[in-house]
Amino acid sequence: MKQIALPISAGSEPSFDNYQAERNAPALQAVQASLNGPGAPLVYLWGPPGTGKTHLLRAAWRQLAGMGLGAGQMGVWSALDLTQSGGEPQQAFDPAWRVILLDDVHRFTPAQQQTAFAWMIHAQSVGCNVVAAGPVPPVNLTLRDDVRSRLSQGQVMALHPLSEAHVREVLKSAAHARGIVLSHEVLDYVMLRFSRDLSSLHQLLDRLDTFSLEAKRGVTVPLINAMFKSMEGDA
Repeated sequence: MKQIALPISAGSEPSFDNYQAERNAPALQAVQASLNGPGAPLVYLWGPPGTGKTHLLRAAWRQLAGMGLGAGQMGVWSALDLTQSGGEPQQAFDPAWRVILLDDVHRFTPAQQQTAFAWMIHAQSVGCNVVAAGPVPPVNLTLRDDVRSRLSQGQVMALHPLSEAHVREVLKSAAHARGIVLSHEVLDYVMLRFSRDLSSLHQLLDRLDTFSLEAKRGVTVPLINAMFKSMEGDA
């Protein structure tokens, strides 16, 4: 059965504290170590959608911003524009950057690849760390050879989806925080029908919370179906 993917909102801001690590704890620790000062090895994260690659990079950006430190950023962060030049990546490397964050590297245009390579060369000379992410290991990326080679020179870490049991527990806790009680029937239905990445599931809970309050009904499978029929009618 095809799962439904919901658009992701920026309602829950990514942080290291709200990243559900489970088997990805080593990756979380590696990204955090990259923010602590020069000399950390390049970190390349890869895995399927929903494993938290962008979450970790955005969390790194936010933590650095909170510390008054800068970072170079290039990538497609659909829920939040963190670039500093009207949606285009900065072209000049800044020696004051603590880290370079390269997200969705498989989408880089030739010009972006050139910029990313130049940034990584400069970063090596001044002790700026690099964290990058993509869907596959560097060797399988359809990028320039020199870019792929640079991305391979460090910690290449695979990210794993959360177990179903963990996703269920996170979903129940998030629902409880909103005052929503999810029955076993509802949980089974959601796990079967909807994308299981946590960003999409939190978005689903937000919509269900609003719709159930407006309808003055508890969250049930018929309510979920009614919500989506209502959304289709509004489209």
